[in-house]
Amino acid sequence: MSRKVAKDTPFSCSCGSLHGRISAAGVKHGTHVVCYCHDCRAAQLYFGQPDPAPGPVEILQMLPEEIIFDGGAEHLALMQLSPKGMMRWYANCCNAPLATTPTTPKFPFAGFIVKRIPDPSGLGPITTRGFIPTGRSKQAHKKIGSAIYGLVTRVAKSRMSGSWKNTPFFDPGTFDPVVEPVILSKSERAALYP
Repeated sequence: MSRKVAKDTPFSCSCGSLHGRISAAGVKHGTHVVCYCHDCRAAQLYFGQPDPAPGPVEILQMLPEEIIFDGGAEHLALMQLSPKGMMRWYANCCNAPLATTPTTPKFPFAGFIVKRIPDPSGLGPITTRGFIPTGRSKQAHKKIGSAIYGLVTRVAKSRMSGSWKNTPFFDPGTFDPVVEPVILSKSERAALYP
């Protein structure tokens, strides 16, 4: 009886100019979540994507080192909603959001936008729902434990092995982002929070 070999999961921007794959390990150890937070929604609006509200943005939380660009990396661009905000990576050929990372590679985390994956069936079920509006100006989380456990174990493994330096988003020598970020002004940002 032959064993089924895990395969990488392909992804691309909307126009297909930037494309690549998530390693089989990235999918296996990733956490499939949805996020209702205001920042995720604002980023989608900035990129001209359909407004996800009242629904969420679907994300695969994973290690950046598990994201491989096979072509079109010259289209990789970066936006921040504020000077200290998360880094929101996208393809500037078609404004397709790709992933969100912290501002440093030393905390190896990427929230990959599932919409970029043509066939997300291999990601498994959604395990966590974050920042769910409750109607009382508060937000709730469902099954946040799996997301926290996945995050902690992935980060620890990557840091201990040194593999966190293998990110496609940051220069391994300087730890600077590989492209200059566009940082939104207060007025630009305010327009994205209707």
